[in-house]
Amino acid sequence: MGNRDLESRGSWKNRGAPPPPPPHSNYYTSSSPYYAESSEKQWTSWLVPMIVVANVAMFIVIMIVNDCPKNHNSSLEGNCVARFLGRLSFQPLKENPLFGPSSSTLEKLGALEWKKVVNENEAWRLVSCIWLHAGVIHLLANMLSLVFIGIRLEQQFGFARVGVIYLLSGIGGSILSTLFIKSNISVGASGALFGLLGAMLSELLTNWTIYANKAAALITLVIIILINLAVGILPHVDNFAHIGGFLTGFLLGFVLLIRPQFAWQERRHLPVEARGKSKYTLFQYAFWFLSMLLLIAGFAVGLVMLLKGENGNDHCSWCHYLSCVPTSRWHCNNQ
Repeated sequence: MGNRDLESRGSWKNRGAPPPPPPHSNYYTSSSPYYAESSEKQWTSWLVPMIVVANVAMFIVIMIVNDCPKNHNSSLEGNCVARFLGRLSFQPLKENPLFGPSSSTLEKLGALEWKKVVNENEAWRLVSCIWLHAGVIHLLANMLSLVFIGIRLEQQFGFARVGVIYLLSGIGGSILSTLFIKSNISVGASGALFGLLGAMLSELLTNWTIYANKAAALITLVIIILINLAVGILPHVDNFAHIGGFLTGFLLGFVLLIRPQFAWQERRHLPVEARGKSKYTLFQYAFWFLSMLLLIAGFAVGLVMLLKGENGNDHCSWCHYLSCVPTSRWHCNNQ
């Protein structure tokens, strides 16, 4: 894979519902645990399918630009894969085992790269990299994860809130990745996907009083998140994008996915003395304020450090282990 790093490198009813099953591979691909109360509005999911279509269309554009038969020297690294596809054929598997384009093509079309963002003022790469994928396998894994996570969230909370979480989490992942990874390029929607996972977790915590089976659901969701983050310590996986996206989505969940407490929702059916006096609890207000403060501070500090060309590893000597742990079988070059 050369110097390519991949970011995947991705209401319970009051009577209770089973928590989500574990994910497939290193992507979270199980159904969301959210099931709507009968009194709540159900949104029609259209944004998530459109994001999937946009990513697939972008990958086709990438492969057209890549044009392996024309731009690849087969005498040096072997023949293109699936040559019957013409200019859509893939780079040799020795170069890209994920059935995709070359690193140079991804770099040309907007892959995340420190020197491009800092030295050449191409901050747009913080967003463009979210829509690029390194291969068919990478694309399919991320899009399947997005469908299973995103559609249920969009049905519950609407396209606007889910769209904001998805985009800002992707950008948050890009910022943290650029601060810590200097020598490799990075592509993928995994930071945004981890943001949706983080939002699911904070939504459960901030709306704790309206759910049953919450302890089991919390434990299951935390285990799923930890497994996915643990896979990020393998080489060629940009775990900083995962962590940055997760933290951004986790904080945004407290801000955007807050629900009225149960006593307020059912006040029409409860006696006067049992009706909730406040729409939200004190803890929900506290979580909202603290999360908003941390979001603003985090993005401000991250962007200032990035524009000044700071290296995150200079301020945290052990943080590089969060993205890759060297062993006797592989080495790490993620700084």
